[in-house]
Amino acid sequence: MHTIKIINEAIENGAGKGKACSVLDISLRTFQRWEKNCSADNRKGAVKNIPRKLSAIEEQRVIDTACEKQFKDLTPYEIVAILAEQGQYIASERTFYRILNRENMLHHRGNSKPCSRTGKPAELKATGPDQVWCWDITFLRTSVHGLYYYCYMIKDIWSKEIVGWEIHEKEDVNIAARMFKRLKNKRQLRGIKLHSDNGNPMKGATMIMTLYSLGVLPSFSRPRVSNDSPYIEALFKTLKYTAGYPGQFKDIYHARTWMAYFVNWYNTEHRHSAIGYVTPAQRKSGEYKEIFNRRNITMEHARLAHPERWGNRVRIWEAKEEIYLNPSDETKERLNQKKVA
Repeated sequence: MHTIKIINEAIENGAGKGKACSVLDISLRTFQRWEKNCSADNRKGAVKNIPRKLSAIEEQRVIDTACEKQFKDLTPYEIVAILAEQGQYIASERTFYRILNRENMLHHRGNSKPCSRTGKPAELKATGPDQVWCWDITFLRTSVHGLYYYCYMIKDIWSKEIVGWEIHEKEDVNIAARMFKRLKNKRQLRGIKLHSDNGNPMKGATMIMTLYSLGVLPSFSRPRVSNDSPYIEALFKTLKYTAGYPGQFKDIYHARTWMAYFVNWYNTEHRHSAIGYVTPAQRKSGEYKEIFNRRNITMEHARLAHPERWGNRVRIWEAKEEIYLNPSDETKERLNQKKVA
Protein backbone atom coordinates (compact mmCIF):
# COMPACT_ATOMS: atom_id res chain seq x y z
CA MET A 1 0.00 0.00 0.00
CA HIS A 2 2.94 2.32 0.61
CA THR A 3 4.05 1.98 -3.04
CA ILE A 4 0.52 2.71 -4.31
CA LYS A 5 0.40 5.86 -2.19
CA ILE A 6 3.72 7.12 -3.63
CA ILE A 7 2.60 6.55 -7.24
CA ASN A 8 -0.75 8.27 -6.67
CA GLU A 9 1.03 11.28 -5.17
CA ALA A 10 3.30 11.44 -8.23
CA ILE A 11 0.27 11.31 -10.57
CA GLU A 12 -1.45 14.11 -8.64
CA ASN A 13 1.68 16.22 -9.12
CA GLY A 14 1.55 15.74 -12.91
CA ALA A 15 3.65 12.62 -13.50
CA GLY A 16 2.51 9.98 -15.93
CA LYS A 17 1.27 6.74 -14.43
CA GLY A 18 3.55 4.55 -16.56
CA LYS A 19 6.58 6.78 -15.90
CA ALA A 20 5.96 6.74 -12.16
CA CYS A 21 5.76 2.94 -12.20
CA SER A 22 8.99 2.58 -14.17
CA VAL A 23 10.84 4.79 -11.67
CA LEU A 24 9.84 2.34 -8.89
CA ASP A 25 10.78 -0.59 -11.13
CA ILE A 26 7.30 -2.10 -11.43
CA SER A 27 5.14 -2.56 -14.50
CA LEU A 28 1.98 -0.59 -15.12
CA ARG A 29 0.01 -3.85 -15.09
CA THR A 30 1.33 -4.72 -11.66
CA PHE A 31 0.32 -1.31 -10.34
CA GLN A 32 -3.17 -1.67 -11.81
CA ARG A 33 -3.53 -5.11 -10.17
CA TRP A 34 -2.42 -3.77 -6.78
CA GLU A 35 -4.79 -0.81 -7.15
CA LYS A 36 -7.72 -3.01 -8.12
CA ASN A 37 -7.23 -5.61 -5.38
CA CYS A 38 -5.93 -3.16 -2.74
CA SER A 39 -3.01 -5.56 -2.13
CA ALA A 40 0.37 -4.71 -0.63
CA ASP A 41 3.78 -4.67 -2.25
CA ASN A 42 4.89 -8.30 -1.82
CA ARG A 43 8.31 -7.87 -3.34
CA LYS A 44 11.28 -9.05 -1.23
CA GLY A 45 12.59 -6.24 0.93
CA ALA A 46 9.61 -3.98 0.31
CA VAL A 47 8.26 -1.97 3.23
CA LYS A 48 5.17 -3.71 4.51
CA ASN A 49 2.48 -2.53 6.82
CA ILE A 50 1.81 -5.27 9.39
CA PRO A 51 -1.17 -4.25 11.51
CA ARG A 52 -0.36 -6.71 14.33
CA LYS A 53 3.30 -5.72 14.65
CA LEU A 54 4.31 -4.02 17.87
CA SER A 55 5.76 -0.56 17.61
CA ALA A 56 9.32 0.16 18.73
CA ILE A 57 7.95 1.65 21.96
CA GLU A 58 5.86 -1.45 22.64
CA GLU A 59 8.80 -3.78 21.96
CA GLN A 60 10.94 -1.79 24.38
CA ARG A 61 8.20 -2.17 26.98
CA VAL A 62 8.41 -5.96 26.54
CA ILE A 63 12.16 -5.83 27.20
CA ASP A 64 11.82 -3.48 30.18
CA THR A 65 9.08 -5.61 31.71
CA ALA A 66 11.05 -8.84 31.33
CA CYS A 67 14.03 -7.20 33.06
CA GLU A 68 12.05 -5.91 36.04
CA LYS A 69 13.11 -7.30 39.40
CA GLN A 70 9.98 -9.42 39.83
CA PHE A 71 10.19 -10.88 36.30
CA LYS A 72 13.91 -11.17 35.53
CA ASP A 73 14.15 -14.84 36.57
CA LEU A 74 10.80 -15.92 35.11
CA THR A 75 9.83 -17.39 31.75
CA PRO A 76 7.56 -15.47 29.33
CA TYR A 77 4.74 -17.89 30.20
CA GLU A 78 5.02 -16.92 33.86
CA ILE A 79 5.34 -13.21 33.04
CA VAL A 80 2.20 -13.13 30.85
CA ALA A 81 0.23 -15.06 33.48
CA ILE A 82 1.22 -12.71 36.31
CA LEU A 83 0.54 -9.61 34.22
CA ALA A 84 -2.91 -10.96 33.34
CA GLU A 85 -3.65 -11.39 37.05
CA GLN A 86 -2.72 -7.72 37.51
CA GLY A 87 -5.02 -6.65 34.68
CA GLN A 88 -2.24 -6.00 32.15
CA TYR A 89 -1.54 -7.45 28.72
CA ILE A 90 1.58 -6.35 26.84
CA ALA A 91 2.18 -9.14 24.32
CA SER A 92 1.83 -12.87 23.87
CA GLU A 93 4.28 -15.42 25.23
CA ARG A 94 5.58 -16.06 21.71
CA THR A 95 6.20 -12.35 21.18
CA PHE A 96 8.09 -12.15 24.47
CA TYR A 97 10.25 -15.10 23.37
CA ARG A 98 10.89 -13.63 19.92
CA ILE A 99 11.91 -10.18 21.17
CA LEU A 100 14.06 -11.49 24.03
CA ASN A 101 15.74 -13.99 21.71
CA ARG A 102 16.53 -11.22 19.20
CA GLU A 103 18.14 -9.17 21.98
CA ASN A 104 20.08 -12.20 23.27
CA MET A 105 18.25 -11.94 26.59
CA LEU A 106 16.24 -15.12 26.48
CA HIS A 107 18.38 -17.39 28.66
CA HIS A 108 19.57 -15.08 31.39
CA ARG A 109 18.41 -11.60 32.48
CA GLY A 110 18.84 -11.50 36.26
CA ASN A 111 21.76 -10.86 38.54
CA SER A 112 22.06 -14.49 39.58
CA LYS A 113 24.88 -16.60 38.22
CA PRO A 114 23.99 -17.97 34.77
CA CYS A 115 23.98 -21.71 34.32
CA SER A 116 27.12 -23.25 32.91
CA ARG A 117 27.81 -26.55 31.20
CA THR A 118 29.64 -29.18 33.16
CA GLY A 119 32.71 -30.46 31.39
CA LYS A 120 33.26 -34.12 30.68
CA PRO A 121 35.04 -35.98 33.51
CA ALA A 122 38.77 -36.46 33.18
CA GLU A 123 39.93 -39.61 31.41
CA LEU A 124 40.83 -42.48 33.76
CA LYS A 125 43.13 -45.26 32.58
CA ALA A 126 43.76 -48.66 34.18
CA THR A 127 46.48 -51.09 33.10
CA GLY A 128 46.04 -53.51 36.01
CA PRO A 129 43.87 -54.29 39.03
CA ASP A 130 43.29 -51.84 41.89
CA GLN A 131 44.02 -48.74 39.83
CA VAL A 132 40.56 -47.43 38.91
CA TRP A 133 37.37 -48.36 40.73
CA CYS A 134 33.80 -47.21 40.29
CA TRP A 135 30.96 -47.46 42.77
CA ASP A 136 27.29 -46.69 43.16
CA ILE A 137 24.18 -47.58 45.14
CA THR A 138 21.20 -49.46 43.71
CA PHE A 139 17.89 -50.18 45.37
CA LEU A 140 16.59 -53.69 46.01
CA ARG A 141 12.84 -54.24 46.18
CA THR A 142 11.28 -55.82 49.24
CA SER A 143 7.99 -57.62 49.71
CA VAL A 144 6.56 -54.36 51.14
CA HIS A 145 5.50 -51.92 48.42
CA GLY A 146 7.59 -48.72 48.56
CA LEU A 147 10.19 -50.18 50.94
CA TYR A 148 13.69 -50.82 49.61
CA TYR A 149 17.10 -51.99 50.71
CA TYR A 150 20.17 -50.26 49.32
CA CYS A 151 23.12 -52.13 47.87
CA TYR A 152 26.46 -50.30 48.01
CA MET A 153 28.79 -51.86 45.44
CA ILE A 154 32.36 -51.20 44.25
CA LYS A 155 33.85 -52.55 41.02
CA ASP A 156 37.36 -52.66 39.57
CA ILE A 157 37.08 -51.53 35.93
CA TRP A 158 40.17 -53.50 34.78
CA SER A 159 39.53 -56.91 36.33
CA LYS A 160 35.71 -56.45 36.56
CA GLU A 161 35.94 -57.80 40.11
CA ILE A 162 33.43 -56.71 42.75
CA VAL A 163 35.89 -55.49 45.36
CA GLY A 164 33.37 -54.50 48.01
CA TRP A 165 29.67 -54.48 48.78
CA GLU A 166 27.22 -53.89 51.62
CA ILE A 167 23.43 -53.77 51.98
CA HIS A 168 21.67 -51.31 54.28
CA GLU A 169 18.21 -49.96 54.91
CA LYS A 170 19.03 -46.43 53.75
CA GLU A 171 21.36 -44.31 51.66
CA ASP A 172 23.71 -42.45 53.94
CA VAL A 173 27.07 -40.73 53.54
CA ASN A 174 28.30 -42.02 56.89
CA ILE A 175 27.52 -45.63 55.92
CA ALA A 176 29.46 -45.16 52.69
CA ALA A 177 32.43 -43.64 54.52
CA ARG A 178 32.54 -46.52 57.03
CA MET A 179 32.39 -49.05 54.20
CA PHE A 180 35.58 -47.67 52.66
CA LYS A 181 37.28 -47.56 56.05
CA ARG A 182 36.49 -51.24 56.55
CA LEU A 183 37.70 -51.99 53.03
CA LYS A 184 41.07 -50.54 53.95
CA ASN A 185 41.68 -53.61 56.15
CA LYS A 186 41.44 -55.86 53.07
CA ARG A 187 42.83 -53.71 50.25
CA GLN A 188 45.55 -51.20 49.58
CA LEU A 189 43.53 -48.11 48.77
CA ARG A 190 46.21 -45.45 48.49
CA GLY A 191 46.49 -44.13 44.95
CA ILE A 192 43.28 -45.71 43.68
CA LYS A 193 41.06 -43.49 41.53
CA LEU A 194 37.41 -43.86 42.47
CA HIS A 195 34.64 -42.78 40.09
CA SER A 196 30.99 -42.28 41.04
CA ASP A 197 27.94 -40.19 40.25
CA ASN A 198 26.87 -37.03 42.08
CA GLY A 199 24.69 -38.56 44.81
CA ASN A 200 24.91 -37.19 48.34
CA PRO A 201 26.56 -40.37 49.72
CA MET A 202 29.28 -39.92 47.06
CA LYS A 203 29.89 -36.17 47.38
CA GLY A 204 29.08 -35.56 51.05
CA ALA A 205 31.79 -33.83 53.05
CA THR A 206 32.27 -36.85 55.32
CA MET A 207 32.78 -39.13 52.33
CA ILE A 208 35.21 -36.79 50.57
CA MET A 209 37.34 -36.32 53.67
CA THR A 210 37.38 -40.09 54.28
CA LEU A 211 38.56 -40.79 50.75
CA TYR A 212 41.34 -38.23 50.96
CA SER A 213 42.47 -39.62 54.32
CA LEU A 214 42.65 -43.10 52.74
CA GLY A 215 44.64 -41.80 49.78
CA VAL A 216 41.77 -42.41 47.33
CA LEU A 217 41.32 -39.86 44.51
CA PRO A 218 37.60 -39.23 43.78
CA SER A 219 36.18 -38.58 40.31
CA PHE A 220 32.58 -37.71 39.48
CA SER A 221 30.18 -38.02 36.56
CA ARG A 222 28.34 -35.11 35.05
CA PRO A 223 24.91 -34.45 36.61
CA ARG A 224 22.26 -36.78 35.19
CA VAL A 225 24.68 -38.47 32.76
CA SER A 226 24.69 -42.20 33.51
CA ASN A 227 26.98 -42.92 30.54
CA ASP A 228 29.86 -41.40 32.48
CA SER A 229 29.91 -44.51 34.68
CA PRO A 230 29.01 -47.39 32.35
CA TYR A 231 30.87 -50.17 34.17
CA ILE A 232 28.89 -49.99 37.39
CA GLU A 233 25.63 -49.60 35.43
CA ALA A 234 26.47 -52.78 33.50
CA LEU A 235 27.11 -54.59 36.77
CA PHE A 236 23.73 -53.58 38.17
CA LYS A 237 22.04 -54.83 35.00
CA THR A 238 23.81 -58.19 35.33
CA LEU A 239 22.78 -58.27 38.99
CA LYS A 240 19.08 -57.73 38.38
CA TYR A 241 18.75 -59.77 35.19
CA THR A 242 20.73 -62.81 36.26
CA ALA A 243 18.86 -66.08 36.63
CA GLY A 244 17.71 -66.57 40.19
CA TYR A 245 17.37 -62.90 41.09
CA PRO A 246 14.47 -62.88 43.56
CA GLY A 247 12.92 -59.62 42.43
CA GLN A 248 11.81 -59.02 46.00
CA PHE A 249 13.60 -59.73 49.26
CA LYS A 250 11.79 -60.91 52.39
CA ASP A 251 14.15 -59.17 54.80
CA ILE A 252 17.63 -57.71 54.93
CA TYR A 253 19.14 -61.08 55.94
CA HIS A 254 17.67 -62.60 52.77
CA ALA A 255 19.13 -59.75 50.68
CA ARG A 256 22.60 -60.05 52.20
CA THR A 257 22.67 -63.84 51.91
CA TRP A 258 21.63 -63.82 48.26
CA MET A 259 24.08 -61.03 47.44
CA ALA A 260 26.97 -62.95 49.01
CA TYR A 261 26.28 -65.90 46.69
CA PHE A 262 25.93 -63.56 43.69
CA VAL A 263 29.23 -61.77 44.36
CA ASN A 264 31.07 -65.09 44.75
CA TRP A 265 29.53 -66.36 41.50
CA TYR A 266 30.30 -63.10 39.66
CA ASN A 267 33.93 -63.01 40.75
CA THR A 268 34.81 -66.69 40.41
CA GLU A 269 32.40 -68.26 37.89
CA HIS A 270 30.91 -65.57 35.67
CA ARG A 271 32.74 -65.39 32.34
CA HIS A 272 32.78 -61.72 31.48
CA SER A 273 32.49 -60.83 27.79
CA ALA A 274 34.56 -57.65 28.12
CA ILE A 275 37.63 -59.57 29.31
CA GLY A 276 37.50 -62.43 26.81
CA TYR A 277 35.10 -64.73 28.66
CA VAL A 278 37.30 -65.37 31.66
CA THR A 279 36.28 -64.72 35.25
CA PRO A 280 37.29 -61.58 37.15
CA ALA A 281 39.37 -63.76 39.47
CA GLN A 282 41.29 -65.21 36.51
CA ARG A 283 41.80 -61.74 35.09
CA LYS A 284 43.11 -60.39 38.38
CA SER A 285 45.47 -63.30 39.05
CA GLY A 286 46.93 -63.21 35.54
CA GLU A 287 45.74 -66.73 34.79
CA TYR A 288 43.82 -65.35 31.82
CA LYS A 289 47.02 -65.15 29.76
CA GLU A 290 47.62 -68.92 29.98
CA ILE A 291 43.94 -69.55 29.29
CA PHE A 292 44.11 -67.45 26.11
CA ASN A 293 47.29 -69.24 25.08
CA ARG A 294 45.60 -72.65 25.38
CA ARG A 295 42.60 -71.42 23.40
CA ASN A 296 44.82 -70.07 20.62
CA ILE A 297 46.75 -73.37 20.39
CA THR A 298 43.44 -75.22 20.11
CA MET A 299 42.26 -72.90 17.34
CA GLU A 300 45.52 -73.33 15.41
CA HIS A 301 45.33 -77.14 15.65
CA ALA A 302 41.76 -77.03 14.40
CA ARG A 303 42.81 -74.87 11.44
CA LEU A 304 45.66 -77.21 10.54
CA ALA A 305 43.37 -80.24 10.71
CA HIS A 306 40.83 -78.73 8.29
CA PRO A 307 42.38 -75.70 6.54
CA GLU A 308 39.60 -75.71 3.93
CA ARG A 309 37.13 -74.71 6.64
CA TRP A 310 39.05 -71.61 7.66
CA GLY A 311 39.50 -68.25 5.99
CA ASN A 312 42.62 -66.14 5.93
CA ARG A 313 42.24 -65.08 9.53
CA VAL A 314 42.17 -67.17 12.67
CA ARG A 315 40.57 -65.80 15.76
CA ILE A 316 43.07 -64.68 18.35
CA TRP A 317 41.91 -64.77 21.97
CA GLU A 318 43.12 -61.71 23.82
CA ALA A 319 41.93 -59.07 26.26
CA LYS A 320 42.52 -55.34 26.36
CA GLU A 321 45.36 -54.44 28.69
CA GLU A 322 44.36 -50.77 28.79
CA ILE A 323 40.89 -49.96 30.07
CA TYR A 324 39.58 -46.41 29.89
CA LEU A 325 36.78 -44.69 31.74
CA ASN A 326 35.49 -41.60 29.92
CA PRO A 327 38.25 -41.65 27.28
CA SER A 328 39.13 -38.39 25.54
CA ASP A 329 38.38 -37.84 21.86
CA GLU A 330 42.06 -38.38 21.04
CA THR A 331 42.07 -41.72 22.87
CA LYS A 332 38.90 -42.82 21.11
CA GLU A 333 40.40 -41.99 17.73
CA ARG A 334 43.60 -43.85 18.55
CA LEU A 335 41.71 -46.93 19.74
CA ASN A 336 39.51 -46.91 16.63
CA GLN A 337 42.56 -46.72 14.36
CA LYS A 338 44.14 -49.59 16.25
CA LYS A 339 40.98 -51.64 15.90
CA VAL A 340 40.84 -51.05 12.11
CA ALA A 341 44.50 -51.96 11.75
